[in-house]
Amino acid sequence: MGAAIRMRDDFDAVGLRRMARATRSANQGRRLLALAEIYDGASRSDAARIGGVTLQIVRDWVVRFNARGPDGLLDGKAPGKPPLLNDAQRRALAEIVESGPIPAIHGVVRWRLIDLVRWLHDEFGVSLTETTVGRELKKLGYVKLTARPRHHAQNEYAMEDFKKGFAAELAKVKAALPHGTPIEVWFQDEARIGQKNKITRRWARRGTRPSAPKDQRTKSAYIFGAICPELGKGAGLILPFCNTQTMSLHLTEISLAIEPGAHGVLLMDQAGWHMTGKLEVPENISIIPLPPKCPELNPVENIWQFMRDNWLSNRIFTSHDNIIDLCCEAWNRLIDQPWRIMTIGRRKWARGS
Repeated sequence: MGAAIRMRDDFDAVGLRRMARATRSANQGRRLLALAEIYDGASRSDAARIGGVTLQIVRDWVVRFNARGPDGLLDGKAPGKPPLLNDAQRRALAEIVESGPIPAIHGVVRWRLIDLVRWLHDEFGVSLTETTVGRELKKLGYVKLTARPRHHAQNEYAMEDFKKGFAAELAKVKAALPHGTPIEVWFQDEARIGQKNKITRRWARRGTRPSAPKDQRTKSAYIFGAICPELGKGAGLILPFCNTQTMSLHLTEISLAIEPGAHGVLLMDQAGWHMTGKLEVPENISIIPLPPKCPELNPVENIWQFMRDNWLSNRIFTSHDNIIDLCCEAWNRLIDQPWRIMTIGRRKWARGS
């Protein structure tokens, strides 16, 4: 080892001990106390004994202290391995995730991690594992989410126009009512639940392929569901089919769920049994049809998705009565969770008063 390195002269032992008492880093405090001994005239061996290290490490501390002062004695973060993707490659990865795959080119309809691993290798010659690509996506702010339904022929301009014009439509309904009548905004839809059921994702050990029961029989029933997201309530019926008569029954059920003295504004799609002049509409309900091919405007679509994913999928319905029983159980469970209706169903553009 060479000659001892002279320490900078703009500090002293008293100052270093004062800083050692004030620091929140135990390691920095120990190093400051060791170097304070040197300022007091002690040998480097004594400083090493106080610091509990070797003479070479004391020499390293002196070099760091001379270069950066007390901050040089703080623990630094290890540099680690260089990133496997550079900034340009990360931007390209984000762009292709946003745009989605082109089936004719990429051969898939949605990106899986293994697909992105292959794309990165083909595009940049970078070999990554699926786990690494998953981490990169999380760093870029991406998580795996269930997509909301969107009709293939949807008119986005019509959807935005409806949102912007909804307040005016609501005002028209209010104008025809006695002054001060409370308005409840409701959404309505139907869902077919049958023995040909859906299989959802489930937790399983890596490398295994979980299984779930799948029925090929065709018995089914319909849940007629309506929710009032602002109040966290709903009204539902389980019926064998969709027609004007069953829709009239559901409107009666919704009418009973509206608070006495209030008026319900019901938003629903333009199915034939919704728009027919033969429909019996209660006096406390006004219907506003949603634009065609715009299921994203109806939060009941998301209610169906939640109920299927959590309560109705991955199971066998033994009979038509069993379908009805389990549909009733699922709908009643939803009604018992008003916060669930609120969090899934609220839309900023659809507020009553």
